[in-house]
Amino acid sequence: MESLKPQDTVIDALGPAKVDNPLDAGKFTPEAGGVQVFINSHKTSGIHPDILFEEAGPREKLYFDPSKTKCAIVTCGGLCPGINDVIQSIVMTAHYNYHVASVLGIRYGLEGFIPKFKHDLMDLTPGTVSRIHEFGGTVLGSSRGPQPAEDIVDALERMNVSILFMIGGDGTMRAASRVVEEIHARGCRISVIGVPKTIDNDINFVTTSFGFDTAVAKATESIRCAHVEAIGAPNGVGVVKLMGRESGFIAAQAALALKEVNFVLVPEDHFELHGEKGLITSVYKRVVERGHAVIVVAEGAGQHLLRQSGQTDASGNKVLGDISHLVISEIKNIFNENGVELVLKFIDPSYIIRSIPANSNDRVYCGFLGQSAVHAGMAGKTGMVVSKWNGCYVHIPLELVTLKRKKIDLDSNFWRAVLESTGQPRCMADA
Repeated sequence: MESLKPQDTVIDALGPAKVDNPLDAGKFTPEAGGVQVFINSHKTSGIHPDILFEEAGPREKLYFDPSKTKCAIVTCGGLCPGINDVIQSIVMTAHYNYHVASVLGIRYGLEGFIPKFKHDLMDLTPGTVSRIHEFGGTVLGSSRGPQPAEDIVDALERMNVSILFMIGGDGTMRAASRVVEEIHARGCRISVIGVPKTIDNDINFVTTSFGFDTAVAKATESIRCAHVEAIGAPNGVGVVKLMGRESGFIAAQAALALKEVNFVLVPEDHFELHGEKGLITSVYKRVVERGHAVIVVAEGAGQHLLRQSGQTDASGNKVLGDISHLVISEIKNIFNENGVELVLKFIDPSYIIRSIPANSNDRVYCGFLGQSAVHAGMAGKTGMVVSKWNGCYVHIPLELVTLKRKKIDLDSNFWRAVLESTGQPRCMADA
């Protein structure tokens, strides 16, 4: 898809909505002619100026009869702060606002649909989810890797599920698209609603993913520790490795939150390692002149400097080389060559950050996402995700969020602010 047209943001529906909505609080979101959200396509060429996203919210008329509606929730991929909050919000909204027949929890990701794995279902009620927001991870468990769409839809039909909520990242949304295609091919009436989850904040057309705020806040704790270690020794260097396979938003945002960061390495920036203007020389000069340095490295940075194995993980993501090891090794080499003492500390808080509970801002966000997902599903929407865009909660077709990964624009004011905050030379880039 080279450019977006108005029809590209149209949300599919299972059929006419004819059932009265039982909600008695607040206003209904008009199905047509109401507020719609402009796609402010700043710097995005080829996008039609009248592209709008459909606003999320409860509709006056529903497609599904709540008393006869069975829902299911599945969580896939890596952990992220806030998953339990989204689950809780979906369950509470479905039970208390719509009084649905039941909500099932699918255990351990897409494996939970496949009989050979023998994972039990989980009955999700307000009682079983009342305190799950206090814990990190997902109460349902998760897994990586694809499963046949045919088998997933078979399971949905066996369980008599009307609405499937899929919480996951780019791979999960691609799987959701295949499930929607299989449902359509069979002529079934099953709604599939996605809630985009990625700690890297790299999903297309999702301004900020849930858990990102929590991840940045936790990451700054490790950066602060690295700074304390660096200034506590002569010629001290602190290196912190953060998440970010293809997009360096966590590393960049954390650097902006703390002015102690001197160098940020992100996947989007193909920096030079050696040479007069390279990273290693810049770090050496910084330490000799100022006595210390703090380097934040996104896990996917510097892959152009490493030999690629060509291997992929269970989710189909390429196995990354270890840029942190290379940077640390080369920093040690230049100090040894110049006979200068070096004290270097390395911190990798990745799994701690992934596993913590969401903070208050993310909890509020997750609550809105869960509510919006239920409203959309009950209205018969399908093949879409709920998200926030330009300050409003909206419906986005699955095709758009899986189109490509969102990345840092190196010509943006955001990246300029990062460079100004760290003071790292822009000439480190090799492009």
